[in-house]
Amino acid sequence: MAKYQKRSKEKLVSTASDRKPYLMWSILIPIGLIFLFAVWHYRAGIFYYVKALVGKEARFTDSDKNKHDARNIFLMSEHRDKVFGIDISEYQGKINWDEVELINQEFPVDFVFVRATMGQKNKDKKFQTNWKGAQGRNKLRGAYHYFRPNENSVKQAENFIRTVKLSSGDLPPVLDIEERPKSQSMDSLKVGLKRWLDRVEDHYKVKPIVYSGDSYFSDFLEKEFRDYTLWIANYNFWVEKPKGHWNFWQFSERGAVSGIKGYVDLNMFQGDIEELEKLCIPFER
Repeated sequence: MAKYQKRSKEKLVSTASDRKPYLMWSILIPIGLIFLFAVWHYRAGIFYYVKALVGKEARFTDSDKNKHDARNIFLMSEHRDKVFGIDISEYQGKINWDEVELINQEFPVDFVFVRATMGQKNKDKKFQTNWKGAQGRNKLRGAYHYFRPNENSVKQAENFIRTVKLSSGDLPPVLDIEERPKSQSMDSLKVGLKRWLDRVEDHYKVKPIVYSGDSYFSDFLEKEFRDYTLWIANYNFWVEKPKGHWNFWQFSERGAVSGIKGYVDLNMFQGDIEELEKLCIPFER
């Protein structure tokens, strides 16, 4: 009886040992297939990224700049049927507007968004200089307001209106919302956002653009604001094309543009230049 029990235990141990390789491969094979699928799906981006990072196409000596440069060039190369632009603020410092022509010495800058105001009182220190600098350089220009959730929305709209004089041919005004409120609910915030948008639309006679991060918009704003022209920020390496509802895609915060020292935000419009011009404030007939 003891011998039988001993053999049974040995048999159980042996069976368990035999199952270990099977269990290991049953886990590793699906993981490997998923990895191969991901590599194949993103093969173009990965290949370009590695090639630009270590090869002759690297535009900068700094590895961090190389990395972002590689992704930006890849994305723009894959979307040559679209138009590209930048958005700027006082953080870009003094800009040499005579040289602001190309992104990475290759892709034309077709539009520029300039930060104008923040909250109910503040103005961007470089707005007037940048606004004039962007004018008349074969680029469409637009102005945006950085919304502060804990400040009065109507006063914020009036701050923007006092500061920004839009003309025919300019892009619509932009509401930039990125922060979550600290002293009110999200429902209350959305009421304030709508008040800003309605007041600004009533003044300029054109429907504003809404800017936000991808997650912020989908989590909090999509239901109430999906009918607006949308400008969405998403810098994820694995995202290689804009989603269908993104009219503008801010795909990088670390772009290289002639005439601007340091990094600058890069944007893509889902359409050609004629379609972008249709968004602008119309010329009076």
